[in-house]
Amino acid sequence: MNFDQFNFHPHVRAGMVVLEPGPGMGFFTLELARLAGPSGRVIAVDAQPRMLSALRRRARRAGLLERIETRQAHDGRLGVGDWNGRVDFALAFAVVHEVPDAGAFFGEVRAALKPGGRALVSEPVAHVTEAGFARTLDAARESGFAVLETPAIPLSRSALIG
Repeated sequence: MNFDQFNFHPHVRAGMVVLEPGPGMGFFTLELARLAGPSGRVIAVDAQPRMLSALRRRARRAGLLERIETRQAHDGRLGVGDWNGRVDFALAFAVVHEVPDAGAFFGEVRAALKPGGRALVSEPVAHVTEAGFARTLDAARESGFAVLETPAIPLSRSALIG
């Protein structure tokens, strides 16, 4: 899979703060850190300590560790309240269907975003039906988001929200 096919370039620029819930081992994290540049930051939050450890190893090898902050989610919460109002962009890729409470998830993401901040939500078609994705977007709307566009991302159901 090629990172460029996801076209995050219009959404992430040098100096930005990016929130990435559910980064796993960091497929997107390292590239997001490159796009955010030396003055930017990626806040990567995962429930699994092993994934965060692997992500830190990969980031260290790539020379990007200083741009990435890793955090462990607890009790279904992201725990990023200290970043409220400071995040420019959030990427929720193949993660919302894994969280216990989509409404709480979107509430935390919404609080973290700056005014005018955006989030890209993308779910794999193999795991999330069209009706399931509609429920995901309903939860986002209930948290104050509006769907701005529905970008085409391979094998995914996606929406840019803000």
